[in-house]
Amino acid sequence: MAATYVTDVPFKRAVISTTVTSSGAAVERWVDEVCSMHGGAPYEIIVGLDVEWRPSYSPTQNPAALLQLCVYQRCLIFQLIHADYIPGSLLGFLMDSQFRFVGVGVDADADRLGRDYGLQVSNLEDLRGVAAEVTGIPELRQAGLITLARQVLGESIEKPQRIRMGPWDASRLSREQVHYACIDAYISSQLGGTLLDSDY
Repeated sequence: MAATYVTDVPFKRAVISTTVTSSGAAVERWVDEVCSMHGGAPYEIIVGLDVEWRPSYSPTQNPAALLQLCVYQRCLIFQLIHADYIPGSLLGFLMDSQFRFVGVGVDADADRLGRDYGLQVSNLEDLRGVAAEVTGIPELRQAGLITLARQVLGESIEKPQRIRMGPWDASRLSREQVHYACIDAYISSQLGGTLLDSDY
């Protein structure tokens, strides 16, 4: 049976309400809440996007295990690999031009979502290029999330390798995995809000 729970993930002065689920119905509710709160806004809504999967040590890549989305301080961690179904409302959300999906390496993440689950993302923005232009630091085009967070937000984040390279396809994620996955999407949304000058 698909499981769902909501937990608060603290980060500095923020508390991110995080839904962790393998339930398509729970994803529908999350999407409905976000769209009812922000739909029709006269500006683009920034959505942090990230994808996790179990690392593979062979030529065959493992499928995406998690899709993380974050809008302001509301995060969704969807366990795609254990999902009972993928709701149509999620497909519509990812294709809605009112939402701009941002992150580091999001083109590759979107390709994986399309290849593994047929999910398409229409309005993507890789924050590395934006950060390089806004700051005038060309090296940021090759930067990771840790460097961007420090350079743009003045925030220090940790990405322990034992978590990053861990079993993201586990049916029950550890508290550390949930924190890591949430913060990745949250920091992406904060970077997007800062760099793209949205209504933050």
